Amino acid sequence: MNVAIIGSGNVGRALAGALRRAGHQVSFGVKSPDPGQPDQASVPDAVGRAQATILAVPFAAVGDVVTAAGGFAGKILIDATNPLGMVEGGLGLTMGFTTSGAEQVAALAPQARVFKAFNQTGFENMADTRPYAQRPVMFVAGDDADGKRTVLALVADAGFEPIDAGGLRAARLLEPFAMLWIELARKRGLGSDFVFSVQRKG
Repeated sequence: MNVAIIGSGNVGRALAGALRRAGHQVSFGVKSPDPGQPDQASVPDAVGRAQATILAVPFAAVGDVVTAAGGFAGKILIDATNPLGMVEGGLGLTMGFTTSGAEQVAALAPQARVFKAFNQTGFENMADTRPYAQRPVMFVAGDDADGKRTVLALVADAGFEPIDAGGLRAARLLEPFAMLWIELARKRGLGSDFVFSVQRKG
């Protein structure tokens, strides 16, 4: 599958590596492509060629990206962002429970097929899940049934156990879930080399 990733930071590059290992063609959509980097393209060009696009930019940049991409009309758009900011003296979510960052993305891009995924663990784990004995879980939220099958398959190809969390409204739960990982990893000394997984009775 041809996948565009908007954002070439830690998360974008980690996901690119994982998806390339699974055989997907990945290009980065950036504001000013470097001619010396063949995997870079302008945002409109990268999105236009892609069957799915992953949004991996700081949440504050989402509006500009949506504009540059022409609203992602008709496209599968996977929101890997979390609406983070400084709250109560530390890093935290700037919204939640009555709305979500993903729903804000959908409002900015009403013609896109928006999903929430790839936001629930650190980039270190997105880069390679193979060291874990059991696949880490990655929940997927979104309203488009056909598009969700594609997103669940990409999540599996990236090394996660994909679980359908329901409609996009469920992002109100998945973003705080991501904040729990961030809290434990970055503030409580657990470090980045842990994941959440789902276990079933044998």
